[in-house]
Amino acid sequence: MRARGKFSFMLYAPLENGEKEPRRARMKKYLHVINIGLQNNLQYRFNYLTRTLFSFIPLFAMLSLWRTIYRDNGQTGAHNGYTEAQMIFYYLMVAIVDVMTAVNEDDWQIAADIREGNISQFLLKPVDYLWYRLSLFFSGRLAFISMAAIPLAIFIFCFRQYFIPPPDAFTFGIFLVSLVFTALLQFFISFAMAMLAFWLLEITTFIFILFAFEYLASGHLFPLDVLPPLMKQILFCTPFPYQLYFSISIYMGKTSGAALWLGLVTQILWVIVAYIFARFMWRRGVKKYSAFGG
Repeated sequence: MRARGKFSFMLYAPLENGEKEPRRARMKKYLHVINIGLQNNLQYRFNYLTRTLFSFIPLFAMLSLWRTIYRDNGQTGAHNGYTEAQMIFYYLMVAIVDVMTAVNEDDWQIAADIREGNISQFLLKPVDYLWYRLSLFFSGRLAFISMAAIPLAIFIFCFRQYFIPPPDAFTFGIFLVSLVFTALLQFFISFAMAMLAFWLLEITTFIFILFAFEYLASGHLFPLDVLPPLMKQILFCTPFPYQLYFSISIYMGKTSGAALWLGLVTQILWVIVAYIFARFMWRRGVKKYSAFGG
């Protein structure tokens, strides 16, 4: 059997009876994928726990670095707009947001599906591969959160003196909304990057390059407020700050008023652009794709 791009229409094609699949049936189908994905992910509880514990090592290093900077400079006030407590809490928030939104191995798995020909089954069934992978992404996040909750809570408890509550309930609600868009933006960008596997046998280098840009420009390594104003403005013309920093800045009250609403609209627009780009890469890739099997 030879599967080519002509089967991609099956993702949106009517059912055999000539009627389109009901929305409830589609939703039930992907909820089932989330349920199965959650069960599969929970089989690797020890791996998730180990990954969480080891992720605290670089976090401890960054906290120690900034505490040393504040102590050596003899500063009790703000440094680049952050007090010592705010800076330490920023990195605690980085850990929390990462647990909830980070894409871990989804791009590798997508690339493997394409490279090994597993993608063919999705071209022959009324299953949208992007929504299928998005369902697995959310199931992976749920499993990871369930495993990381206890060690993360212990870690936060150890630094509880630095905990900063959100300014108000409304701000916290906007933060949660932004968190959802953060997760979607990270996933769609990773999905689009994984689509390079349609053209390239190995995309590891490109994934690492993207990760390096995200790590620096999204605020993982340091809050973007420490950068010169011009460089910060340039970065905010890219989607990277909206993959982490923006959500944290909302929670901490660094972004408020008109800037908050402008930033939220911009984040939503980047999610839409990333989604459209992911769809474009998928359609172009499927046209090029061919697989052989018995």
